[in-house]
Amino acid sequence: MNQTANLKPYIDTKLDSEKYIIQVRNLVKTYSGVNVTNHLDLNFPRGKVTVIMGGSGCGKSTLLKQLIGAVKPDEGSIYIDGNDITKMDETELNETRKTFGMLFQSGALLNSLTVAENIALPLREHTDFDDAMIDIMVTMRLEQVGLRGAGALSPGQLSGGMIKRIALARAAILDPKIIFYDEPSAGLDPISIGVIDKLMIDYSKKMGITSIVVTHELISAFRIADQIIVLFGGECIAQGPPEAIQKSEDPRITQFINGHPEGPIPFSRSKIDYHEELIQKNNL
Repeated sequence: MNQTANLKPYIDTKLDSEKYIIQVRNLVKTYSGVNVTNHLDLNFPRGKVTVIMGGSGCGKSTLLKQLIGAVKPDEGSIYIDGNDITKMDETELNETRKTFGMLFQSGALLNSLTVAENIALPLREHTDFDDAMIDIMVTMRLEQVGLRGAGALSPGQLSGGMIKRIALARAAILDPKIIFYDEPSAGLDPISIGVIDKLMIDYSKKMGITSIVVTHELISAFRIADQIIVLFGGECIAQGPPEAIQKSEDPRITQFINGHPEGPIPFSRSKIDYHEELIQKNNL
């Protein structure tokens, strides 16, 4: 079977919360008359790693913000475990957010707290566990990320790779169903990237956690992904397994993967040019 056939960005819009933990339907978010997410239909399989990638300005960050409920779409629905978060009030949304973790690009550790205190923070905010139980759970997470002896350190004493691992331990401390990753490899050396990648794969395969990863790091993306979604101009132009994406003949995808300066994605364009292109695409 020709793998490129899997790239057709058609999604069965039937809702299936057993197979898919998140389903996006007809998602639209508009800024300054431009559809930054343009009628997206996406499925995120349970217990798998889905990578979202594409060039700068393609809509990745806006999509991620909508998936976590930080930005409300103008149209469409986002079903998490079969429940549409776009229709939830703030109390309901906060309850849903307890089922997922978030790894921010910077790590977002609090400098006023130790490593152990940073990891323990979600437990102290959202559970009534006693100190002894919290200490045990923090130690277990530190062991998982290979930093058991680092609990007493401050974030300022950590390397970039260590910060990401501590942030990942914190994201996983409440045993979430989903972990969202915003550029987890940014600023890391190849070995540190490999460590983070292995942890993401382990969380998926050993713990059944669904991982949704926004990244520009292609080597990492093809190593960790069960599914890759490629965005361009706010639209999904491909959704499929890594090997199918690599074999794509779509010139936008081949240019992005190979890093060619010439192609349908221009190397240099003004903000006005970009907006005019999107407006024309959206027939606005």
